[in-house]
Amino acid sequence: MPTPLQFPSVPMSRREVFSRCGLGIGALGLADLFARDGLLAADTATPTSPLSAKKPHFTGNAKRVLHIFPEGGPSQVDTFDPKPALDKFHGKLAQEVYADYIKNAPATATDMGRLSGKLQRSAFKFAKHGKSGTEVSELFPMLAKQVDELCVVRSMFTKSSVHEPAQLLMSTGEATLVRPSMGSWVTYGLGTENQNLPAFVGLAPSGTTASGEKHWSAAFLPSWSQGTGIATRNATAEKMLDNIRSGNTSLKEQRRQLELMKAMNADFAARRGPGEDALDNRVHAFETAFRMQVEAQEAFDITREPQKIRDMYGDTEQGRQLLLARRLLERGVRFVQAWHTGWDTHDFNDEEHRKLSKAADQPLAALIADLKRLGMLDDTLVLWGGEFGRTPTTDNNDVASKKSIGRDHNAGGFTVWMAGGGIKGGQVYGNTDEFGAIASQDRMEIHDLHATILHCLGFDHTKLTFRHAGRDFRLTDVHGHVVKALLA
Repeated sequence: MPTPLQFPSVPMSRREVFSRCGLGIGALGLADLFARDGLLAADTATPTSPLSAKKPHFTGNAKRVLHIFPEGGPSQVDTFDPKPALDKFHGKLAQEVYADYIKNAPATATDMGRLSGKLQRSAFKFAKHGKSGTEVSELFPMLAKQVDELCVVRSMFTKSSVHEPAQLLMSTGEATLVRPSMGSWVTYGLGTENQNLPAFVGLAPSGTTASGEKHWSAAFLPSWSQGTGIATRNATAEKMLDNIRSGNTSLKEQRRQLELMKAMNADFAARRGPGEDALDNRVHAFETAFRMQVEAQEAFDITREPQKIRDMYGDTEQGRQLLLARRLLERGVRFVQAWHTGWDTHDFNDEEHRKLSKAADQPLAALIADLKRLGMLDDTLVLWGGEFGRTPTTDNNDVASKKSIGRDHNAGGFTVWMAGGGIKGGQVYGNTDEFGAIASQDRMEIHDLHATILHCLGFDHTKLTFRHAGRDFRLTDVHGHVVKALLA
């Protein structure tokens, strides 16, 4: 008879067991795959993944979310919020035109003198489009053709006019502390529909953001709910997924390693009791990485799309990024955040907005049309929204060093738009004042936006909670209301 595996009686922590084995903890991730492919013994049992699809509180319209993040702060008065008053008062000092208004404005709109300087009209014409007659800037001629699918929210405001805090607030609901991201909350609540791909993917040119990976952080939620960053500057799947496959270990050898690892874990658990959550979650991360060997290469390879579809999105970084996002969502990924960088136009506002909008317009329009073509728009919630907007005045900071006219940060009022997934298209919600400076009608804060998104997914935002440090946390903290006017 074979001799049973023997282990040293010297006490070791579980961390030491993993660090000393030298066999590759990632082999654990092959258990489920081997079982399905008949490569494991018949009595092998595979535990239910914590990422298995879950039911929300009630039946929502949306099953998945795509957040397109125009990082830096697009100018609302140049894109989706026309302000004819700026033409009338162009070149006038803001302090002379509405001194009392600035004096009484929210602090986030006026800190650092953001609204001081000369009023600056938009260089771009607006026109009404679609059956809804929604006004859109000439910067987005192709997206304007899809305007009846869009709900344009012109009355957003936020708590900070500094990039990193405002970006974190948009992604996590908290401006200063590390909190779970919206994608992690959605993953925690819904799981995933595809165990072979990450449930939550962050797409950014460099694979991370200027604020780091806090936007994809699980924080105190289980680490299996965190996002996986992908560098979309790499045009090919092979470069985006470098080292995803083992080049020198056969399935047979991985099976042998797996069996030994399983025996070691079983013996350790029997002698020491349940393992550490952090290590268990780490195992799940490796499971996902190994399962990606099965499906990731195909999912990330946009050259498998028909040429006419690739042409529809355009052969640009943003075009490839949004086509990839659609492919991931189509294959069961629950949440994708796609970053379009460069919208911080303190200088050369008009020139930069023209360039950035040209890069975004075709892919955005293609995305909406493609989701409709595939029957996915009804259950895919699309959000286009950055951390804040820009001032209706010229940038009043470091004027002497400016080479051209720019606009400063504006937290007091800005625009986002949403489409699909339970959102009523063809409408404009809320408004800013006549100059586009401050959200004035149907004001909507970030927590309201998050509450509404969770509602579309089937969650009561006050009940999707996680107990940590002695209290129940949620994405909306102690704030937020579902904006029912946005719902279909």
